[in-house]
Formats: sequence, structure tokens, C-alpha cells
Amino acid sequence: MSSLEIIAVIVNILGVWLTARRIRWCWPVNIVAVLLYAWIFFEVKLYSDMLLQLAFVLMQGYGWWQWSSGRDLAGKVHVERLPRAAALPSLGAGLLGGLLLGATMHYLTDAAVPWLDALLTTFSLVASFWAARKYLESWMLWIVLDILYVGLFIYKDLNLTAALYAGFIVLAFYGLLAWRNELHQQGQAATGTGIAP
Repeated sequence: MSSLEIIAVIVNILGVWLTARRIRWCWPVNIVAVLLYAWIFFEVKLYSDMLLQLAFVLMQGYGWWQWSSGRDLAGKVHVERLPRAAALPSLGAGLLGGLLLGATMHYLTDAAVPWLDALLTTFSLVASFWAARKYLESWMLWIVLDILYVGLFIYKDLNLTAALYAGFIVLAFYGLLAWRNELHQQGQAATGTGIAP
């Protein structure tokens, strides 16, 4: 456990908490977090995860831009459901991308766990895209991914990072419940069944 890993854990917790609270400043905090982890993953030869962190920088910018519109009076974003027409293509792209990245890492690098690392990487991009689009289902995908990441990081002896991702599972459940509640409240407000303040 290094001081860099400790700092990265703290910044990541803050970023996920802000995301669950639907506060758009989560995105610049997450940019710092992913850059810290890009370096950590490079050091332990999780190259797909390192590339994921660099791709996350772009996704964080996209998310920040998306979340800058569609906010309520309190400055929090409106939650949406994942359209069925977008779900299967997104998941298919995650699978195809994971297989291509996994093959690249397996045959062209000394990556420690090329296939699992690659699949987690591409599906993390899918989950990030869904979160940027404010889709409730992003939290469901994050829960599955974070469970798998805990095992991967324990295997790579990144125990503090494994603990962070275990915490992410808890935060993802919190985000799922909070966003589901918000979606319900939005539905009530749209139909006029909500109670006026």
C-alpha cells in the first residue's frame, strides 16, 4: 500500500459519493481520481485498466457536459431510465470491445490478467456512458463490475483498492436507491401526484 494508493482511494470515494448525490462536481473530482489510478495500474501491469483510466478522463468530461444541462432547481440532475433500444447495443459493444482488447493485451503485452481486465475495462466504459446519460441502470452495472473488481484487486495484492471497490459496491447500492427514489419523484411530479412544497 503506497501513499499514492491512499490518496487515490480518498479522492475516488469523494467522487462516487458526489455522483450518488447527483452533484455535477463529481466529474472534475473523478478526473483527478482516474489519473491517480492510471499510474497505479501501470505499475502493477493492469494495462487495460490503465487505458480505462485514461479513457475515463474523456468520459468524465462528457459526463460533466451532460450533467450541466437537465438539472432541477437544487442543481441536481434528472434521472432517466435506460431505453431498451440502447441497452443491448451498449452491452454488445462492451463484450466485443472486451474481447478485442483482451486479445490485444494477451498477445501483445505482458498484462497480468488480460481477458478479465479487458472485459472489466470495456464494461466500465459502458457503465460510465450510462452514468453520463443519467441512466438509473448504470448503478446496477457498476455493482456487478465492482464485485468482480474486488476479486481482481485482491488477486493483484491491491488490498486497499479492493477495499475501495467493496466500498464502491455499498455506494453503488446507495446511488441506485437514491436515483430510483428520484425517478419515482420525477414521475409523481410529471403526473401531478406529487405534494407541492
